Amino acid sequence: MGKAGILEGGKGDIMIPSAHIFEGTADNYPFKNELSKEDLEGFGVDVFDGAMISVLGTSLQNKDLLKFFHDSTWNVIGLEMEGAHYQKAIQAASRIRGNISEEVQVRYAYYASDNPLETGATLASGGLGMSGVTPTYAITQKILAQIFKN
Repeated sequence: MGKAGILEGGKGDIMIPSAHIFEGTADNYPFKNELSKEDLEGFGVDVFDGAMISVLGTSLQNKDLLKFFHDSTWNVIGLEMEGAHYQKAIQAASRIRGNISEEVQVRYAYYASDNPLETGATLASGGLGMSGVTPTYAITQKILAQIFKN
């Protein structure tokens, strides 16, 4: 669970990724996410699913590049800074090195801290306030429920 910039929607919404795309490289990491959009509906916030782009730094982004990833067939719903690195390590450990089971389950969800495509909706324009409480609770509840069910 983490916070990320959203490319559709607004602060406090939830993003459920299906892949991490590592900006500036040919590295793409599709995966089966144990969390689904349906799992996180009904909490009073919008939920989006699709790919996330892992960026080198949020301050290095520009609207044209982000709009390209959002509007193209990449189906990017948000940007963050760590997901591709985590997924690369998980896939190497499970599929190549055999350090962990190939049946490893991953649960990725992000709550939106800002929307860099909207003027006045960036992190620099103000904090989350209370808008992060509901999505954080919803994501935590669903992750724990799935873990304890297994």
